[in-house]
Amino acid sequence: MERDFPYLYYGSYGDAKQYGEEKKYDASFRENVVCSRAIEQAVRDCSDERGGLSEGCARQVLEQYGFKRVNFVLANSLQEMGYPYLISDETRAWGQGFYVPADGRNRYFTVDTAADLLDKFIGQVKACYQALGLFGQEHCVDSQDQQDYTGKVLILSPFSMEESCWDTHSQVWLAEGGFGCYPGTYGWALYATCLGSGEQARWDRSNFIGIMKEEYLPDWAREKLEEIQAPKQSGPTMNM
Repeated sequence: MERDFPYLYYGSYGDAKQYGEEKKYDASFRENVVCSRAIEQAVRDCSDERGGLSEGCARQVLEQYGFKRVNFVLANSLQEMGYPYLISDETRAWGQGFYVPADGRNRYFTVDTAADLLDKFIGQVKACYQALGLFGQEHCVDSQDQQDYTGKVLILSPFSMEESCWDTHSQVWLAEGGFGCYPGTYGWALYATCLGSGEQARWDRSNFIGIMKEEYLPDWAREKLEEIQAPKQSGPTMNM
């Protein structure tokens, strides 16, 4: 995406009250409601008599509200749906990949449309996301929870970044230290260097999808990795 979008609050109203973040919650909640109504309008405008959706239906909403909020609203709609069996197994599995906290207000930003049209709309959203060509779970090694991240090349989740930063160069990071490198310390600090820009930053372990598989490491990232590691590998030798 080429621009940033209004802040999306991922917690519940109870969380917001606990941490004194009611204003953030309220602003995000209002935007969620508007987004859900925009999806309904787009579906009405793009549906045909045969129950199909014209191409580009989802894109117009994504351009206005961004993937983060659209996904959040759609996942909430699936969670609130009274008849989940009307949605395909694939779409239900997709929705379960997003955390939406239980909240009595969630019903206000549930998309009200036919289940088959909602299914098709979500299919278009998924296709638009795949077209971005970002790194994902399929590019990571297995058993992430038990892996020590220290010195490993990690894939940063796009949903941990502003959407204006969504590109593969912003996703590839070298983990260099912090308690978050170790399994069993979920949410602790992890210090890393971006192989795309050279930026050094503090993240949480949960911000990363996992360790990148060797075969997916781009040439530009490999060159930067060798540059960073070279000083550590070279040094004075002792003649015996």
